Amino acid sequence: MNRLGDLYAAIAAAPEGPSTLAAFDLDGTLITGYSATVVYRDRLRRFDISIAELLRTTGAAFDTQFRGADVGRLMEIAVTGLAGRREDELREWSQRLFRQQIAAMIFPDVRRLLDAHRRAGHRIVMATSATTYQAQYVAEDLGIDDVLCSRPEVVDGMLTGALTGPALWGPAKAKALRDFANEVGAPLSEAFAYSNGVEDVPMLDSVGRPVALNPDRKLAGLARTEGWLSVNLPKPERGATPIATLRTATALGALGAATMVGIGAGVLTGNRRTAANVVGTVGPDLALTICGIDVKITGEDNAWKDRPAVFMFNHQSSLDLLLVGKVVQRDATGVAKKEAAHDLRFAAIGTLLDVAYVDRTDSKQARAALGPAVDKLKDGTSIAIAPEGTRSPTPRLGRFKKGGFHMAMQAQVPIVPIVIHNAGDLMWRNSFVAHPGTVYVDVLDPIETKDWNVDDLDQHIAEVRGRFDEVLRAGPVKA
Repeated sequence: MNRLGDLYAAIAAAPEGPSTLAAFDLDGTLITGYSATVVYRDRLRRFDISIAELLRTTGAAFDTQFRGADVGRLMEIAVTGLAGRREDELREWSQRLFRQQIAAMIFPDVRRLLDAHRRAGHRIVMATSATTYQAQYVAEDLGIDDVLCSRPEVVDGMLTGALTGPALWGPAKAKALRDFANEVGAPLSEAFAYSNGVEDVPMLDSVGRPVALNPDRKLAGLARTEGWLSVNLPKPERGATPIATLRTATALGALGAATMVGIGAGVLTGNRRTAANVVGTVGPDLALTICGIDVKITGEDNAWKDRPAVFMFNHQSSLDLLLVGKVVQRDATGVAKKEAAHDLRFAAIGTLLDVAYVDRTDSKQARAALGPAVDKLKDGTSIAIAPEGTRSPTPRLGRFKKGGFHMAMQAQVPIVPIVIHNAGDLMWRNSFVAHPGTVYVDVLDPIETKDWNVDDLDQHIAEVRGRFDEVLRAGPVKA
């Protein structure tokens, strides 16, 4: 039985403050699947693993999976295989794997669960047998500062092929959590511990509030016997199912047809803006409906209070362009990175809307490209722009760039934040396929820029980004 409501109630009822720990396992608990699998597949693709190491790893993995062997031997082989690598090289490698693959494996509801603990002031810690390089970017993205993990030994910036201590598996993980709790003065009798696997029973047994999160069959059975909370979170939608693929292709075809109708209207009226408005009014709704995506918009009136405006949106998915189009609808264009001009899904619309494509690697060219956008704002055409500059692999906000803020300030028009909550759950950053579901969008009050000046711009950017972050953390307003 899934008891997510009971879990949130237990979090709210627990003592507030950092003396209450919330310890989370990584593989299978915070993410679906195993980070080590991603690492080994990448090494195999790059021919970065010897036959001997592969055979040793396969044997140790078999013993761990089917004979209940300790993961220590598997960890020893893995870390030995990295001997002689530079630590900075491994950090760069692990960051790439996080952005390309592991970010997509994070359970979407995990963020809401972590936020529930944060609202209670609890101290969140990750406790995992994975290495630093597998865990650090997941922890960073989820805002987890304390990480207990298996740490490879580093001497003079280079891995020696050994661990600094035992692999944090089973009893060793439970001991590490106990030592951490003693160090920070947090009683385990009040602590939460989350895991998906029976190997973490020692850790779960050591706390007052054990939770079987996304449990395997053995742990689910034990949780029933022990009366522990057992919760299964929905997995992230990442696969390209035949139906979803067909619907996405049909939606793109419909978007193309809407573009042709718009071009026809523009030819008949001799007005390019009329053509763009036809597409903006009809195209996004049509494409989203075909994909089976329902959009719940809060604060839609804010999109019409003061135009022209610079509409800023957080960017995680290709769906964002349709969602922003649904909000803005007409008398608008956008600014996008030059690579988007070659995206067959939106190139035709980009041409029709006269989108300004910017080479973000060339700061002079980027600044020059903003000039025509400022002129458009002064002539009454709104601009839509993603201040992060590129799609993020997760809902966590990236750094905001200054271009859109400069435009608004120079044209003396307001900024309207469009906060998109979960588009990445239905169409991930690197995916070409959209899945059906509901996306929540909050359109916030316009922010005046008439009194802004360059000296205070960094402060204004931080305030706008903080507003985005606040609304994202609070979650969507649901009827």
